Amino acid sequence: MIEALIPLSFGDFPDDVQLCVLSFLRPTELAAFACTCKRFDALYRHDQRLWFSLCHRRWGSKTLINKWGAGKISYKNLYRLLNEYESLIGFWRRSGDVSASPPPPPLVFFEWGPFYITGSRVSPTRNSGYGVIKKPFLWMSIAPSGEMVNYLDPDGKAALTEENLMGESEAVESELIRVNVSFIGECHVVVEENSNSNLNSSSLGNSIGEECDNVYGSPPDRLMTEIYQYFANRTSPGGNGSSRRQRRREKEKQGRIRKLEPEHFVKIVNCSPKPSRPLQGLWKGICDDTNLDFYLVTYDDVGGIACRKVGDSNRPLTYHAPIFWTSSLTFIESPLSPEEDDIYNCQLHLRPPAEADQMPSSDNGAVSRMLYINSSYDLVIPDLVGTAVNPRRVEGRIWEYRNGTFGFGFLRDNYIIDLKHIALNGHLLDTIEPSSG
Repeated sequence: MIEALIPLSFGDFPDDVQLCVLSFLRPTELAAFACTCKRFDALYRHDQRLWFSLCHRRWGSKTLINKWGAGKISYKNLYRLLNEYESLIGFWRRSGDVSASPPPPPLVFFEWGPFYITGSRVSPTRNSGYGVIKKPFLWMSIAPSGEMVNYLDPDGKAALTEENLMGESEAVESELIRVNVSFIGECHVVVEENSNSNLNSSSLGNSIGEECDNVYGSPPDRLMTEIYQYFANRTSPGGNGSSRRQRRREKEKQGRIRKLEPEHFVKIVNCSPKPSRPLQGLWKGICDDTNLDFYLVTYDDVGGIACRKVGDSNRPLTYHAPIFWTSSLTFIESPLSPEEDDIYNCQLHLRPPAEADQMPSSDNGAVSRMLYINSSYDLVIPDLVGTAVNPRRVEGRIWEYRNGTFGFGFLRDNYIIDLKHIALNGHLLDTIEPSSG
């Protein structure tokens, strides 16, 4: 006799099974699910196990979930905050002029830390091969109260710990500057000094912060309030923290000539190759002056590919212009013709001085396919009549290698710049500590 199968509803499964299944949902999907019954609505609104599962599923491999906010904030609130922070992860470019001299490197990289996010300025080394200098300058975390705290490290020398980042320690207050980090749209961020240390919002995303109730009235009222707070902080028990903050603000006003200017950053949204766009992204390569430079290769909306430098330069005009450009995305597959083999074999691979005597890392056997390019410094529109430019002055090649990297060169130059990845799987490659000087 065959026994009848009794169907089980989702609520009949054990709690740990339910939490595991629900952890795959996004909050909008979870909210819709919560509408099915009161029990699931209460689960969605108040169950910390559920929100821990959601946080751990999404970010557990990247950061320590139970360390944020010293483990004292709700996981539902933490999910909301980390969801905003995640928009920062990746590469950004500084936008606009800065007053600092020399200006900081234009490339910035945001990455997950154990209980914070770090923003680092990234610059190529000089005469040190493919090494990349990574200098942290921005620390972003969450206080136990749920407040988002952001600190700017102008000199890149502060050594932060969980204790002093979560609190108002003397080390943090003397070396770092409290800042706001605000999104303007999805791909534009502004970092600006927090002029009022009592603000309870970092304004990240413009949707997280709460309204600040520390709004003073008229100037006389504000003066009396500050006098009262000053003496209260000096005499009342437990007022040491507020007193230190007050003294720090006074030192800042005396020691700094003017307020820090806001810095604007624009996100590099396509900084990694894709199967349909194998050349896309950020790369690094040794130039003809034997120094390392960064390159950004982009695919445009009309079917072309352009490459520009994004590293430090005293020549802004040349760095804004594309190095190469092509309107053709049709690769010529290997094996190449004898003529193309000769062109490739006659090119010199540029590499660091330490590797100059070694065999090329990308020989002819490693070339998988080739693409024609033009030098956009001397870009010639083919349909123009009467042009007298020598084609060899603008003609070049891209050689894609079997390991996923590529090199490019022009017939007039007789050398190849081999490009390598700057980052892989969310981590910078070949990082070097900045010099103390």
